[in-house]
Amino acid sequence: MIKKYVFLVLLLPSIFLAQEERYPVFDVCKGADIEALKECFYTTARKYFFAEFKTPTVVENEKFNGIVNAIFSVSIEGNFKLIYVNTPYEEIREEVKRVFKVFPKITPAFYNNHSIEMKFELPINFPVKQNSSSYKVKPSIEIKKESLLDVVAKTRIADSTFLEHSSKLNVPFTHRNYVDYEFALHKAKGTHTASKPYTYNEVNNYYNLTEEKKKFLKPNKKTWLGNKVWNEHLLQVKKEDYWFTVDFLFDVQVGKDNSDLAYTYNNSRILNVNGEIGNNFSFSTTYFESQGRFSEYINSYITNPALSFKPKNSEGLVPGRGKTKGFKTDSHDYPVAEAYLAFTPNKHMQFQFGNGKNFIGDGYRSFILSDVSSPSTYLKMKVDLWKFQYTNIWMWNTEPSISSISDSNEHARKYVAAHYLSVNITDKLNLGFFETAISAGENGIDAGFLNPIIFYRSLEFNRGEDAGNAIIGLTGKYKLTNNISLYSQLIIDEFSFGNFADMSDWKHKFAYQMGAKYFDAFKVKNLFVQLEYNRARPYTFAHKSPILNYGNYSQPLGHLWGANFWEAIAIARYKKDRWSGSAKVILGKKGFDLDGQIISYGGDIYQSYENRSGDAGIEVAQGNTANIFIADVQANYLINPSNNTNFFASLSLRKFSPNTTISSFSLWQKCLV
Repeated sequence: MIKKYVFLVLLLPSIFLAQEERYPVFDVCKGADIEALKECFYTTARKYFFAEFKTPTVVENEKFNGIVNAIFSVSIEGNFKLIYVNTPYEEIREEVKRVFKVFPKITPAFYNNHSIEMKFELPINFPVKQNSSSYKVKPSIEIKKESLLDVVAKTRIADSTFLEHSSKLNVPFTHRNYVDYEFALHKAKGTHTASKPYTYNEVNNYYNLTEEKKKFLKPNKKTWLGNKVWNEHLLQVKKEDYWFTVDFLFDVQVGKDNSDLAYTYNNSRILNVNGEIGNNFSFSTTYFESQGRFSEYINSYITNPALSFKPKNSEGLVPGRGKTKGFKTDSHDYPVAEAYLAFTPNKHMQFQFGNGKNFIGDGYRSFILSDVSSPSTYLKMKVDLWKFQYTNIWMWNTEPSISSISDSNEHARKYVAAHYLSVNITDKLNLGFFETAISAGENGIDAGFLNPIIFYRSLEFNRGEDAGNAIIGLTGKYKLTNNISLYSQLIIDEFSFGNFADMSDWKHKFAYQMGAKYFDAFKVKNLFVQLEYNRARPYTFAHKSPILNYGNYSQPLGHLWGANFWEAIAIARYKKDRWSGSAKVILGKKGFDLDGQIISYGGDIYQSYENRSGDAGIEVAQGNTANIFIADVQANYLINPSNNTNFFASLSLRKFSPNTTISSFSLWQKCLV
């Protein structure tokens, strides 16, 4: 006989409940005294839930053993509503949601003669067993430090603020913010972590975003301005079948480098709109209007006419952002727009069309696809099915340093189609397979590349000699412990199997990455440590025709150093309450081309490899070899958890030591971060 047992835990501590407060009341409990109402509510809720709940077949077949916590509320109208379920099984989430939908409408909770919403936690033990009469109801210890009024106010703010947490929108990607999400996914079974950005509903399966942010709300803010600064979006509209938020933000930076510049600055006004329509459509748009004066080596990078990738018919290029025009005498004005529309037809698939950035990989860097270059137009399809996650990305890229064939004033266009298949071989081992094809032309992307299940390498080969470029790759990730993961990448641009013994052959164009992540390092909560090594052979990602290289907007689509280098990175991150900080050290060696010479040593992917230095004797960091050292320390203070407003300060030290002094400054410009 199936046994069922569970206990309900009231999130609001009973130590603060007084005569003025009353629990929700089922019809069968009416007439009981105050203390009996509480016990009757627990007993009746348990009875209703397990009379209806049925363990999903997939959970039984996989013999899942563990505790699933369901957070639900009784609204001010007396309706039951599921808020959150921490389970990797979508089937459990749907079943719990279904059960609460058939609960009867009851009398809501009251406080000071006003109906209020109350939240409860329902831990469900799997395999589900028969009801136990020995359970004990315990008030939540976590909230005992707060007064009842503060808890009620904080709950009200959280419920009305974090609408995006249950949406299919992207979680804005930064390595700093993704540490907690990756840790939660790492500890769970059957997850995939390489394809970024994640969506909120994807993360919410394993990490309670609302509970994490709710503790930073300031419910005692009584003014409109106080709430907007510390707690809320600037504008929020929520209706039954749609919602949207609007924020007008500022990014203001002031600094000093060791050049003759009086000071550096960046001033951005940012408009951000997010929302959902119905259950299937999500949208987001962000517009940046920015002016800035950067460190002198970046300013020179932007405007140096000698650089091979300087945009034609333009005043310069801000790395990672796009074209710029002059502002005052020594500054830059550069607008940027990013937006996407997402369609989620079911729990297994999502389609996105937009202008922005994507990232594939588990490392700090990525050779497969990184967020280095400027935003580009893309179409993305992501499918999660059983042990597989399949990501297709089609990109419409621009090369401002190359003129269009039909119009010399128009920038050339290029097209990238990429597959990434992530497979969970075991609970600990994940392998990923990557394939990409680059093409160019006035007629747009070849319709054949829009096929999400065709092998691009074969299609690219059959289109004609030098009609395109193809790259393949392999990734691996291994869960060493619940706190440590190992990861790697191998990218092959070209490989001469006929000359396998001679690894100095120029056709051996490949790159690889090895790394490790340590969460809650050395048993210190919220301490994260990462070590990573990257190495790319000369001429990797380059092509005979520069338009067919693996780049976008005059920057690499992979590692920002391009090729012909090795790099070692050590990163430490720590957070406590609203404070967080990081320290990063980078050591590396890279080979640059020599200014004034047409010979390519393989470091600049925008140089044709037809002018290579030779066919044999090709070594990493050849050419004008430079030793690179970068150290960076940063501290952050969180102001508003709703729109992620932060105050931050940073200090960076950069050293660049080339073998020759010929244009060493312009070489350093090509290796920015």
